[in-house]
Amino acid sequence: MAEEKKRTRRANGESAIYLGKDGRWHARVPMGYKDDGSPYRRHLTRPTRKELVDEVRRLEKQRDEGSARQPGKPWTVAKWLEHWVENIAKPVVSENTYDGYEVAVRVHLVPGIGRHRIDRLEPEHLESLYRRMQSAGSKAGTAHQAHRTARTALGEAVRRGHAAKNAAALAKPPRMEEDENEVEPYSVDEVQSLLLEVNKRRNSARWMLALALGLRQGETLGLRWSDVDLDNEYLKLRRNRLRPKYQHGCGEASPCGRKAGYCPDRVQVRRETKNTKSRAGRRAVPLPGPLVVMLRLHREAQVQERAAAGNLWTESEYVFTKPLGGPLSPNTDYHDWKRLLEDVGVRDGRLHDARHTAGTVLMLLGVPDRVIDQIMGWEPGGAARMRARYLHVTDPMLKEAARKIERAIWGAPENLAVDKDQDNEA
Repeated sequence: MAEEKKRTRRANGESAIYLGKDGRWHARVPMGYKDDGSPYRRHLTRPTRKELVDEVRRLEKQRDEGSARQPGKPWTVAKWLEHWVENIAKPVVSENTYDGYEVAVRVHLVPGIGRHRIDRLEPEHLESLYRRMQSAGSKAGTAHQAHRTARTALGEAVRRGHAAKNAAALAKPPRMEEDENEVEPYSVDEVQSLLLEVNKRRNSARWMLALALGLRQGETLGLRWSDVDLDNEYLKLRRNRLRPKYQHGCGEASPCGRKAGYCPDRVQVRRETKNTKSRAGRRAVPLPGPLVVMLRLHREAQVQERAAAGNLWTESEYVFTKPLGGPLSPNTDYHDWKRLLEDVGVRDGRLHDARHTAGTVLMLLGVPDRVIDQIMGWEPGGAARMRARYLHVTDPMLKEAARKIERAIWGAPENLAVDKDQDNEA
């Protein structure tokens, strides 16, 4: 019988199929080479030749497409994620992106799905994790961060042949509900109230850069005087201030018992700034006249602070510094913003809401979209999406639209008055 035909000699690189002494059909499928250069073959066995041929063809297709599992012991999800985040992602992504990946891997993904083999992970495993996270109190956004991290990490595993499919790309993340506290930009009156208060404070120009021009926190705190041209009334944005990260410097022999950030001998392990990664982020921004005046006064005040501090002053080129010099901490800056809102009596909001405010004011003033994109630092390809997210339709805009509809349909206001008089006479 044809099914009992014994093994025959085959060409190099061709799969060998034969009937074994155990009565089952066997195949040796060439899959490439191991790290040491020796050939790597996968052994398959099935009860019938037809079943085996089907499986061989499937495996050969995976091999030819580059999606077949590579030789060696299969990775667990935990081992792959830990390897990926430290050795693959960390060297090529920004510090902030790495921090997000690391937290998602350590806190959520490894405890939740780490024991699975990476080549046997299914979308349902991830969807179950997302449900458990939300049941334990995590927000949908946190589950989405875990989902995005898993999708990126598993995509790299597929690209390298450690898994045949990206389970996270197939999984459905939880629905993101619309934020009940949708961002509402500050009104012009509120901005003017804030302006009156910041003029009494140190580093007052810092807040007006946010409210008037929409500069991000990292962009503002990373500004150096060499980036500011007050004579020509513009500034250049080309770097971001990073959130500091510390490790203990006290040593294991005499630990301080505090968190690393509060260790008396703490060591800064993260660079102060990074260059803006996108071309749109590296931009020149025009300075309104009052802001030029504020920055000139700020520079004079900084010179006086340096003279008063003497040897205690920490020299730096930053525009906005601590009272004794040195760059401002993003954390300190955040709490200063919260105190400013409280002192003025303006409703509480995120520091990033000032950026929404600036974008909306630019739209209210009729500034062309292309100029708004330049000032806000949005990439051309995604500018429309960012405008939809940041530029808010305000009550004055809606009222003006209503007036335009009124004039278009019912005519001028005086015509409306004549019509009403005629109705009354009738």
